[in-house]
Amino acid sequence: MPIADIAIPFNPNLVAGGSFSLSWHGLLSFVGVAAAIWIVGRAAIKENLNQDMVYNTAIFGIVGGIVGARLVHVFDNWDVYGSDPGRIIAIWNGGIGLWGGILGGWIAGALYAYFKKAPVGKLMDIAAPAMFVGQSLGRIGDIINGEHWSRALDAGWGWYFTHPSSPARSGAERFFGNPERAVHPTVVYEIIWNMIGLVIITKLKGRLQPAGAIWMVYLTWYSVGRFAIQYLRLDDVKFWGLQEAHLIAIIVLAFTVPYMIMKVRWADKNTGVDGGGDTRSAARRKRDRQREQAKA
Repeated sequence: MPIADIAIPFNPNLVAGGSFSLSWHGLLSFVGVAAAIWIVGRAAIKENLNQDMVYNTAIFGIVGGIVGARLVHVFDNWDVYGSDPGRIIAIWNGGIGLWGGILGGWIAGALYAYFKKAPVGKLMDIAAPAMFVGQSLGRIGDIINGEHWSRALDAGWGWYFTHPSSPARSGAERFFGNPERAVHPTVVYEIIWNMIGLVIITKLKGRLQPAGAIWMVYLTWYSVGRFAIQYLRLDDVKFWGLQEAHLIAIIVLAFTVPYMIMKVRWADKNTGVDGGGDTRSAARRKRDRQREQAKA
């Protein structure tokens, strides 16, 4: 009998038949992306940003995120895809690496905005809360699918998976000899961590400068949490006892932490940061506008 009381009974596939299947993870990842776009769109209106520019940037970010997410997953599971390359493009069956989605989307969206001379930092900042929400919705799909093998848990809040098609059962059988062994709900830990991060960056809105600082807080917060939670997962170890997600988190932190130390500052109470990174006080901006109007 399993130790935990939480049984996850769901079929990982919402639709399965012939050569096509649609997983819950795939569906909820789509829902997460849609929710993120909606949040960004609402924030853009409040910030008086050009809507076409914002949505075009989002499209490039989504494409870059999909490509990055799939590449990381394929790289991490090359023993599966190397023998059947046709499966690489079958993303609707599930199988993405979240780190690849985050970094691929960031790079693609930022490059597009930069070449279009859009306020890159401002766009990054309004995307940060949306990322936490979108990631968490996608992780709900991970729960249903039974993805991400985790360490055994005897504390009583673990879970086990009962549907025969759940990947979690094969993982529990492989590592513990019992397909219904209770394990850490690492996905839930990550969702909780994301929601705490969402509260933090919401509280920090307008309090940090320069533009882009909130995005750096988001990346740093997620990296720290993911690094810690990853020790409870049973992904393949690459070297030094570290898994792929550990290594990516270290690389991200090696960039964000020095940036935050050298660049990020508390904004003065009377300081606002506009889309172009204008950090003049409100009073000074008002005086400058009056001078410009007088000259006109």
